[in-house]
Amino acid sequence: MSLQIEPIPSRRTYVLGVRVDILSQRQALDAIEQIVARRRAGLVGGEAPACQQVVTLNTEFVMEARRNGAFREAINSAALVIADGIGVVWATHLGKTPVPERITGTDMVMALAKRCARSGYRLYLLGAAPGVAEQAGARLQAIAPGLEIAGTYAGSPGPAEEDGILERLNEANADVLCVAYGAPAQDLWIKRNLARLPVAVAIGVGGALDFLSGRQRRAPRLMQRVGLEWLYRLYREPWRWRRMLAIPRFMMMVLTKRK
Repeated sequence: MSLQIEPIPSRRTYVLGVRVDILSQRQALDAIEQIVARRRAGLVGGEAPACQQVVTLNTEFVMEARRNGAFREAINSAALVIADGIGVVWATHLGKTPVPERITGTDMVMALAKRCARSGYRLYLLGAAPGVAEQAGARLQAIAPGLEIAGTYAGSPGPAEEDGILERLNEANADVLCVAYGAPAQDLWIKRNLARLPVAVAIGVGGALDFLSGRQRRAPRLMQRVGLEWLYRLYREPWRWRRMLAIPRFMMMVLTKRK
């Protein structure tokens, strides 16, 4: 039997109707560790809390959520919603409750791997192209010596494969699940299977496994610091220009609403 637990206390705000929590990376990591510890304690007692969802929010998520009610519900009901995109951070700074920093999915996974290694928590990597999760897992173990990778699997977010993936997860005995199917598929997959997931936390990590595996190159550190990773990615993948149009549309909508 799985018990529901209270959401992690945090301040929150909304950007165009989509929630984001006012958290630093350290606070987010502390919250995730708290969720895992509570589940492990519950397993010992015979009643484990249900899996909790973590969303890494960027501007494309916000724009998609405005027209996709199921996606918006998945975000707004999650245990934690972390500001991944610089546009989201900028939008909160126009209001009274700014988030303290941007927390990218890739940086979050690396920092979380170190926490898991330190505490003995097991990580499962799901999604991306075949072979990518394995390469990302090896990189994380190099970054965080002692990290236990409970398993890796590419799979797909289609309903037909859900039972097979859940069977793999049940056998893996993982604590944290990173799902890399891209948005909104990964977040809807987690939300749809939340009651059946045998882990403490499930996090949608987008392209983080591609970056960790070396399949994709991250922007230079300076561009990361000033929030121009999106521009570097557009330079490397010009076919993404249609998706990138979400950024100026988002900015105009935020400014119009504020005005």
